[in-house]
Amino acid sequence: MYLINSSLRLLPVLLLSIIFSACEQKVGNTISPPNIIVFFTDDQGYADLGVYGAEDFETPHLDQLASEGIRFTNFYVPATVCTPSRAGLLTGQYPKRSNLHEAVLFPYSEGGLSPQAFTMAELLKGAGYSTACIGKWHLGHKDEYMPYNQGFDTFYGVPYSNDMDNYYYKNIDFQSPPLPFYENTKVIENGPDQRYLTKRYTEETVKRIKNRGEKPFFIYLAHNMPHTPLFASPAFEGKSKNGLYGDVIMELDWSAGEIINALKEEGIYENTIFVFTSDNGPAKGSAKPLRGKKAQTWEGGQRVPGIITWPGSIPRGVVTDEFVSTLDLFPTFAKLASTKIPEEIKIDGMDISAFLMNPKNENLPERPFYFYARNGELEAIRLGKWKLHTKKSIGWNEKSEGSFLVSLYDLENDVSEKTNVAELHPKIVNKLTIMAQEFDSSLQ
Repeated sequence: MYLINSSLRLLPVLLLSIIFSACEQKVGNTISPPNIIVFFTDDQGYADLGVYGAEDFETPHLDQLASEGIRFTNFYVPATVCTPSRAGLLTGQYPKRSNLHEAVLFPYSEGGLSPQAFTMAELLKGAGYSTACIGKWHLGHKDEYMPYNQGFDTFYGVPYSNDMDNYYYKNIDFQSPPLPFYENTKVIENGPDQRYLTKRYTEETVKRIKNRGEKPFFIYLAHNMPHTPLFASPAFEGKSKNGLYGDVIMELDWSAGEIINALKEEGIYENTIFVFTSDNGPAKGSAKPLRGKKAQTWEGGQRVPGIITWPGSIPRGVVTDEFVSTLDLFPTFAKLASTKIPEEIKIDGMDISAFLMNPKNENLPERPFYFYARNGELEAIRLGKWKLHTKKSIGWNEKSEGSFLVSLYDLENDVSEKTNVAELHPKIVNKLTIMAQEFDSSLQ
């Protein structure tokens, strides 16, 4: 393993250009485009993997995965909750561009991800990929918004969160139906036994790999767990020292292991990009040493575990503090699949393919990242080591803590956001405030 600190790296220009050319030639000479799997968990915290400091449960398969590629310590999602985070991942855009930046969609919601949105599945399908969505969708349950109308060839899973199963919404007198389980356009079951969701999604993914055909494939595997209510199959109940939550994470780790084993058995592991991450911070788990959790714009709400491997092209054993977000996956996959994003599509992410293949010598440029709260309002901005909070809707108690003050944190030296240094750096506060206001206004 080698560690990369972006602030200490020097770049020999001549050597960099030679290595970059070699990497480009390697990609160009690949026998076939890489397969792509996005393994997306629900509400898994920054510290809910062994290599990120998990306590009282083990994740050997994902730890091994991290050793075979790049593990990110500054990996972010563009929202604090499910729906907007998924919109950002699949479009490469801040969720506000899709008008999905407020709260989440419910079984009584009428809207969803616009059919006019250009999704990751449509991008890759246009490049000759087969595309499958397995697991939780949560971008609109009406037919026009479902995965099979958003670029996915197949869908096997549920349209929204597992806690919405047969739930009564007292404030609007709405009774949601039993959770529908889809296979493509058909509901094949209502109110499935949630103990077996992780197992079923895993088996379906393995089946897709084994029956993949001649095309490269894109599998978006969005597990329901560890979103509450928590469920683990009987094989994993009581397996961890951290109760049901630990059991659930260990089953997700098993899921990753089964998929990786299938890739190896099929002889395609070396040419498969595997991305592991979570949609937002934890509701039940741990984000240590970060402050905050799900639904909050503190670091714990949006900084998540992130692992990317591609054994045939990405070096092993890299741990990096470079800033990356799920918004970057869209343009990166476009480059690696040798396809182009339509010019009229505004992408907020960045192509990081050169960095992935040459992380020892490539630097990612400094760029701002914007933190939108559950209520849809912009609450914070990060640029380099600085993070500025201008307001706080969740994660601050005015009764006990008083009115929220504009707060600036040096994340390089204060990752837990404990010491407000706004008064010491007024110019930085002013600069970031203006940047945030201008960006948010541009999305109106």
